[in-house]
Amino acid sequence: MLQITDHLDRGLTFAEGFSAGAIRSGLKTAGDDISLILAEVPSAVAGVFTTNQVKAASVTYSSTVTRGGMAQAIICNAGNANACNGTQGDIDANTMAVAAANAIGIPHDQMIIAQTGIIGHPMPMKIVTDAIVSLPAAMGHGAEIDMQVARAMMTTDLVPKLIGSEFLSDHVSGTFKIGGCCKGSGMIAPNMATMLCFITTDVEISARDLQIALSGAVRTTFNRMTVDGDTSTNDMVIVLANGKSRTKINTPEALVDFTSALEHICLHLAKAVARDGEGATKLVKVNVNGAKSESDADKIARTIAESPLVKTALYGNDPNWGRIMMAAGRANIPFDFNLVDVFLGGIQVFKAGIVVNFDPEEASKYLNQATVELTVELNAGGHNVTFYTCDFSYDYVKINAEYHT
Repeated sequence: MLQITDHLDRGLTFAEGFSAGAIRSGLKTAGDDISLILAEVPSAVAGVFTTNQVKAASVTYSSTVTRGGMAQAIICNAGNANACNGTQGDIDANTMAVAAANAIGIPHDQMIIAQTGIIGHPMPMKIVTDAIVSLPAAMGHGAEIDMQVARAMMTTDLVPKLIGSEFLSDHVSGTFKIGGCCKGSGMIAPNMATMLCFITTDVEISARDLQIALSGAVRTTFNRMTVDGDTSTNDMVIVLANGKSRTKINTPEALVDFTSALEHICLHLAKAVARDGEGATKLVKVNVNGAKSESDADKIARTIAESPLVKTALYGNDPNWGRIMMAAGRANIPFDFNLVDVFLGGIQVFKAGIVVNFDPEEASKYLNQATVELTVELNAGGHNVTFYTCDFSYDYVKINAEYHT
């Protein structure tokens, strides 16, 4: 039994023993654009990174740090991805890590780097390193700092995404806290895309178990969230566990509950990313139930969630069940469509292979909401999967057509 108390105005400094801060360097056209998260002590670290074959220098650098199992801080810049910049990109990533580590007095091999922004632009390192020296004075705790850091990470995001939660478990002696912050709005697809997510927790846990928990939580949350099917070069989820609460995660049962706690944080942030998809007007929950296997349900749900025709119909509040069936059918997973039922919310629009008599105006009214749900019942097995996505509006095209120029 896991008891959860959410604090939606809190973020990365909610867990004990963490501070954070944000400053402006000029990488973005306005606002803070460099942020730092610092643990009071060296901490267990785990990470999950982009599956894109084209990886930014920050991904290469930070994956090396996480393999060591110990880190104390995360530095993030928005406005420049530092991707596809060759050897100079790697040099710049290392320079940034060393500069930040020196500024706060920790070893540079305990510094995680995260970067987001335009691909292929050289890093203007002088403005970055000049700004980093002011980071220590910007550090603090509390809701205001949590929000400042969340905003500093944003690029095309419209809203900051953060959460702090306190947990009590029957299998853990004592309460523990987790704070989370995420950025992402476009170039988002399953298998780590496009986003940066940082998580802090005050539990005492081994790096090995922390990695197991994070990988499990990401699989059912961020990897089942999509905006446009594109996987970025810079995606990562990083978690630091500093042990300050002295709450130990040292039994299989405690690890299961801690994984569920991480999943709670990740799901909240994943849904926030999907809701804030570039140009989105609604959050869409896609359920595929009754599949022969989880992988079958996953692939069908993903195909529906990423279908431009489904997503544009959703923007127009068009109850076009044919597009849903089309997308399900092209997922390359065998199923008998004569067994399939389709629902828009509680309105059944397709039953056992044929359309049913439903009220299109009622269905359209249902779709004209901030959160909608599509359900495909395959009636072929016992496996269910849920994906989170959004609609495609005119603004998605406009934002991405003008992103670089």
